[in-house]
Amino acid sequence: MSKRNSQASKSAARERLRIEREREAKRAKARRQIIVACSVVGVLAAAGGIGYAVVQANKPSHWESMTDAKVVAPANTSGTNGTTVVIGKDSAKKTLKMYEDPRCPVCASFEQAAGATVDKDVEAGKYKLQFVGGTFLDGDQMKDNEIGARGEGSKNAMSAMGAALNVSPEAFLDYKTALYSAKYHPEESDDKFKDDDYLIEVANSVPALKNNTKFQNAVKKGTYDAWALAMSKAFDTNKDNVTGTPSFVMDGKQLKTSNPNAGWTAEEFTKAVDAALKG
Repeated sequence: MSKRNSQASKSAARERLRIEREREAKRAKARRQIIVACSVVGVLAAAGGIGYAVVQANKPSHWESMTDAKVVAPANTSGTNGTTVVIGKDSAKKTLKMYEDPRCPVCASFEQAAGATVDKDVEAGKYKLQFVGGTFLDGDQMKDNEIGARGEGSKNAMSAMGAALNVSPEAFLDYKTALYSAKYHPEESDDKFKDDDYLIEVANSVPALKNNTKFQNAVKKGTYDAWALAMSKAFDTNKDNVTGTPSFVMDGKQLKTSNPNAGWTAEEFTKAVDAALKG
């Protein structure tokens, strides 16, 4: 091979090597750009995810958003925001205030023991019944160092009770009885009343509410959610110095049982009511 051909071959080889290096450099640059772009996208995605999480964390819960919502009061109510619920005959001279929380296990025990007596008394015109519902077992008013059941079942059940009251006072009383019954009332730690379907299941045991579309829609749509909060506020700001449930007040005085540790029985309740009626 001549020197000229040898030199030409070397020059061609060097040119091919140069071209290949330039191509590799371009490919490497492209890879770096892709990596940088992906990193930026990843950072933005992470930031976006964190931002979304922060927004969601700070987003008011449904019940918090109901605090300032317009109150739709059920039928058969009166007073501010429909929080005065009085059931009974006009001829009854006195009114018994009943303070209860839907999730309260002691309220359930009372209703199972003496609820029928209350209904019988109201029907007979012995006294009117004024219901005041609290939701403190959901934990809304609990201090950080206190132990509460926590949840939203009391508020949700109170809203459903509003839907029942909108049907009729009788439907309200029957539904309240069903909610507190041994069959349907959950353990205090079980927030079962937060489930609309369960509240409707309980309502189907009440003739006036069974398959009642208007009632069911009100429960599912939360028509009386703001009313439930207004009722809870009425409980929290009551002037009878009631702080627990169940509590009974007549003529501004709380009824007492002779054996507080044993709870209310139908006999103890009747005894306390009769004494109050005479007072």
